[in-house]
Amino acid sequence: MFKFLKDVVSGSGAGVKDLPYNIGEPYSSAWGSWTHSRGTSKDDGSPVSIFSITGSNANDGHLAAARNGVKRLRTVRHPNILSFLHSTETEISDGSSTKVVIYIVTEPVMPLAEKIKELGLQGVQRNEYYAWGLSRIAKAVSFLNNDCKLVHGNVCLESVVVTPTLDWKLHAFDALSEFDGNNEVSTGPMLQYEWIVGSQYKPMELAKSDWATIRKSPPWAIDSWGLGCLIYEIFTGLKLSKTEELRNTASIPKSLLPDYQRLLSSMPSRRLNSSKLVENCEYFQNKLVDTIHFMEILNLKDSVEKDTFFRKLPTLAEQLPREIVLKKLLPLLASALEFGSAAAPALTAYLKMGAWLSSEEFNKKVLPTIVKLFASNDRAIRVGLLQHIDQYGESLSAQVVDEQVYPHVATGFSDTSAFLRELTLKSMLVLAPKLSQRTLSGSLLKYLSKLQVDEEPAIRTNTTILLGNIASHLNEGTRKRVLINAFTVRALRDTFPSARGAGIMALCATSSYYDAQEIAARILPNVVVLTIDPDSDVRSKAFQAVEQFLQIVKQYHEKTYVGDGTETTTASGNTSLPGNASILGWAMSSLTMKGKPSEQAAHAPPKSTSPLVSAVSNASSVVPDIQSTTLISRASSGVDSTYHDMDDQPAPVSPTSSTDGWGELENGIHEDPGSEKDGWDDMLPLEDEKPSPALANIQAAQKRPVIQTKSQVSIPRPKSTSNVGKDEDDDLWGSIAAPPPKVGAKPLHANPSATIDSDDPWAAIAAPPPTTRAKPLSAGRGRGSKPSGLKLGAQRINRASSTQKF
Repeated sequence: MFKFLKDVVSGSGAGVKDLPYNIGEPYSSAWGSWTHSRGTSKDDGSPVSIFSITGSNANDGHLAAARNGVKRLRTVRHPNILSFLHSTETEISDGSSTKVVIYIVTEPVMPLAEKIKELGLQGVQRNEYYAWGLSRIAKAVSFLNNDCKLVHGNVCLESVVVTPTLDWKLHAFDALSEFDGNNEVSTGPMLQYEWIVGSQYKPMELAKSDWATIRKSPPWAIDSWGLGCLIYEIFTGLKLSKTEELRNTASIPKSLLPDYQRLLSSMPSRRLNSSKLVENCEYFQNKLVDTIHFMEILNLKDSVEKDTFFRKLPTLAEQLPREIVLKKLLPLLASALEFGSAAAPALTAYLKMGAWLSSEEFNKKVLPTIVKLFASNDRAIRVGLLQHIDQYGESLSAQVVDEQVYPHVATGFSDTSAFLRELTLKSMLVLAPKLSQRTLSGSLLKYLSKLQVDEEPAIRTNTTILLGNIASHLNEGTRKRVLINAFTVRALRDTFPSARGAGIMALCATSSYYDAQEIAARILPNVVVLTIDPDSDVRSKAFQAVEQFLQIVKQYHEKTYVGDGTETTTASGNTSLPGNASILGWAMSSLTMKGKPSEQAAHAPPKSTSPLVSAVSNASSVVPDIQSTTLISRASSGVDSTYHDMDDQPAPVSPTSSTDGWGELENGIHEDPGSEKDGWDDMLPLEDEKPSPALANIQAAQKRPVIQTKSQVSIPRPKSTSNVGKDEDDDLWGSIAAPPPKVGAKPLHANPSATIDSDDPWAAIAAPPPTTRAKPLSAGRGRGSKPSGLKLGAQRINRASSTQKF
């Protein structure tokens, strides 16, 4: 039974081997006979402090006092009193003798004297820190004396320790006893273990063991004297050696001196109550004490007070001791933000304080709180996080961003607030590089596709800019499928000038991801149109883009074709390399081909791609003047050699193959390259040159509309039309134009029969993939063939003929 009661008092009967903590290096100082060591938990490695005291036998007086201290520490709880975790008493055999050791495990702390030396504070900052610490100890002493009717009996420098957050805490409860003020007739000692207290710390009545006077005195009389001793030691930096030294007040601040003298009054009844010390003394009224006090009672403040305080806090933090801000204010602020008691402006102060930490400490102390805040439903908190994402975004790991941050941030893409949508969009510039390819292609691009048609022009512009910036983080297949359509079909056709300018810049910035065929067939035609844009800035950017892309195409041409070393010379004296070295010359030469389609096909290139068809039709529809007809007839003699040379050139691969899921975009017209018609089936083979009849037929054709008939009459081609008259309202190319289509071309974005792929954000603006192989360009059809539907080449000729004036 005795052993059981002993275990209850000591906390555990287990030996040091069973202590669930590891004992580390001891500190240089501790209170009384105790040893203060660092320690860690065996379970999670968390730091602790371990106090130990050794006695020669179980009846040692110091061990008896230590057991009293353990019992008191276990039962007294206060924010400014050292937190108890575990205790044990064990016997250790040392050869012939046996020793008894008592262990107390508490929260991690270090002696106050060592912490003061470590901080090295001076001047105002030192006074602010001391004021804050002394107020903590005064509150702890007041709690013992006034609330619990207990007397500590040994308040001094050694009885105060400091936590990692720089809080001062009271401990050393070995002499702690109940105040027996009601039993005035008793002459026995009220403090059973007062003999362990140093004589220099004892007031006169305690030094004389005048228990009658002590019982008649207020409960705080002895501990108020101890507070005076503590004040002397921290300001002088010296340990008190004798009571007379307390008269030396040279180092005591003037604002604290009156209260210091009242604490050390020779009459116990006139000593200052510790509860009145903080309330009345001017020394304790400073920025640090007020700031920490406000943070501790934050839940009691209204929203206006909170907002005002947190807006001033970033500036105020610069004036406070840096160590205290980082180790005390920062954790308080993190807790307030995490549990919702802090207003949104607190986030600015939190991040500013966090920036003063090292990278390792920032990742450990600040980032976990920020990640938790992303789950907050407070819109103001979300706005603050996105506005300052550049301060901490780089420190977030890819896994944390992909799994914890992005799912919460993505909700901002669909927010009703345009401001929050734009902030969410801008944040992707930092977060997107850390996202996985699955998240980029499966989620982010879908949101960007919607934002590219947002009602806010600034959001549409920033979406294009963002897409250009994150293009390098997309895989090759996604870039092929998304970039050109997003920049040309949407950005370049936006009604907002800045959005068009952003589209041009994005194309230029991502030019390395496009091959020559894509540039020539899909990018340049869309950019060239903007060289006559109403906005001067857009025009300027368009000209620069044209020069850049033409240079790329030129380099591709020189790299691919110049090495062949063969040239063909036209009748006009112009030289052209084999193949499509001169697209305009090649296109005009193809118009003069004679013979059957089968004969022409024998000289055609092995493949024909749809981008090339586009380039040919564009070139043939912009002949500048009538003299070009002469050039056509003269160039006809070199057609065969040109085609023989092209047999050796591999056909370029289509930039929009049927496997990329996007098809080909041709200025809003969906063309089927595998159709029986190639867009040029209404072109007549040139017959023998008969200038006079041809001239009459052309002039007649210019003055009447072209009517689709079942059988068309061939019109001979004259050798020279230099004297042909011109009417500005007539169409020069009407005689060879394609028949009008039965139905008009559908707009680019309207394709009711097509099913949009939910996984493809730009599927709605992509042309369908080709279904059959394209026919060679040289395999033309006679004018008398069956009328066909709308074709790209003919359609473009009609556009030119209806708008260009000769």
